[in-house]
Parts: sequence; structure tokens; C-alpha cells
Amino acid sequence: MEDFKYKIKQFMMILNIDQIKKLIPHRKPFLFIEECKIIEKGKVGESFRTFYESEYFFEGHFPENPIVPGVVIIESMAQTAGVVVSENLVNNNDQSVLFMSINKAKFRKPVLPNYKIKFYVELINNIKNVYKFMGKAYHNESLVAESEFSAMITSK
Repeated sequence: MEDFKYKIKQFMMILNIDQIKKLIPHRKPFLFIEECKIIEKGKVGESFRTFYESEYFFEGHFPENPIVPGVVIIESMAQTAGVVVSENLVNNNDQSVLFMSINKAKFRKPVLPNYKIKFYVELINNIKNVYKFMGKAYHNESLVAESEFSAMITSK
């Protein structure tokens, strides 16, 4: 994580799964984060998820060599950013965060069953209701994926 601006070790806030569900609309089986740490309100956060061997997608991706689909990893980063942004919204009950774009996605190493992944996101910029983030995913301290992505805040 050495290329990120923020080197903060203290967290402003740690959100559990129930608090996350109040901020983003995702639910099982499409909620891919279990805990989220807000490092800097509206700007920086990290979340975690253990991908157990019983996950539904391992059945077909791939039966003899199961790996977490890249799109799930990107979605996990986006959900983390969605929580970071939503937690900062004044009236988040009337607003929603919608994915807009994915850029510069790179998958460095496969994510296997029972890996605990840390998703780190940092705001690049915010223009009106559009937020652009950089995200990285780590297994232990090893970078497994990274991407830039943007989302728009809309009325529900």
C-alpha cells in the first residue's frame, strides 16, 4: 500500500455487516464485504471478506481449480467505496451509489477458497455527484488485484 497517500493506522469508525447493510443496498449472495473501516470520512477505507470454499460461484468458476472471479473482486472494492461515500452523505436514506466505470483493472494473483482479502480504497476525485476511486485488494500483504472505478450518487 506504499503508493497511497494515506498512511493512517487509526480508524475513524469500524462498521459491522448490519451497519454496512444500512448504507448500501447489496444483500446475500451479492454483498461481498463483511466489515468496513472508515479511515478518512468520505475518502479512504478498507474492508474485509473471507471467500469460503462453499461460495456459490466456486461451483462453476472453476470446478477443478476454483478461483474468485475478477468481477467479484472489483465489485468488493466498489462496495467498499460505496460504504465510504454513503457513510459521509448527510441524507443517505434518500440516495444511492451506482457503479459507472471500471478502468485500469489488473489481476495479479488468483484468489483461492478460504482466502481473507483486504480491500483498500482511496478517493481520487469528486466532481458534483461523481466519485472516482482507486482500489487495491490484498491477500496477507500480497497485492492480488487493483483498479480505478467511478460511481454516481443518485436519488432513490
